[in-house]
Amino acid sequence: METTVKDVMTTRVVWVRQDASFKQLAAALRDHQVSAFPVLDDQDKVTGVVSEADLLAKEALDSEPGIVSGILHHRDADKARGVIAGDLMTSPAVTVAPGDTVEHAARLMYSRKIKRLPVTDAHGGLVGIVSRADVLSVFSRPDADIHDEIKTNVLLNDFLLDPAGFKVTVKDGVVTLTGTPETGEVGREIVRQVRHVQGVVAVRDRLNYPDAERIGPARAYFPMH
Repeated sequence: METTVKDVMTTRVVWVRQDASFKQLAAALRDHQVSAFPVLDDQDKVTGVVSEADLLAKEALDSEPGIVSGILHHRDADKARGVIAGDLMTSPAVTVAPGDTVEHAARLMYSRKIKRLPVTDAHGGLVGIVSRADVLSVFSRPDADIHDEIKTNVLLNDFLLDPAGFKVTVKDGVVTLTGTPETGEVGREIVRQVRHVQGVVAVRDRLNYPDAERIGPARAYFPMH
């Protein structure tokens, strides 16, 4: 069972309107102890995100305008001159949907180098927010729960296999699989699904694949005369 964003997201979200002032933003960041806010338009749709970095860029530009404006891209420099959320925010916002996998959210955070993602519905409305800590929380799942899900849900329910024919050990989220699948294809599919079980950090594939599939097609043998 893959964990989705809605399983780990926070539904009580602090957000701001596009016309929120710089001082209001700075005070809200301090009071709520967060690093960024989703910005909503007049239709309550997420239109951008304003972060500590956005506010710091403005402060840096105001203090050393000649030096900083030469370092920043023109677009960033223009944004840093803004005085309200609509000017300072990064837009369009990078968002995820409640049904997206936690794995997808993690890839977005890593590739875009961001700490949190607004969660939006099909109409662009804000329904939650997911942070790096939320994404990593799936790895706190007990090893015993991971073991039971692999044995019952994956091997028995998904593949209709006798769990007794496979040995599953889990230590600190690392799963080791041993046993002999009917075919190499079945074995590889088992490993693929186990990787997506909530809380699995890595999978050690120790399955005993059929020899013909492991070393390639059998070669004809002609005895010497």
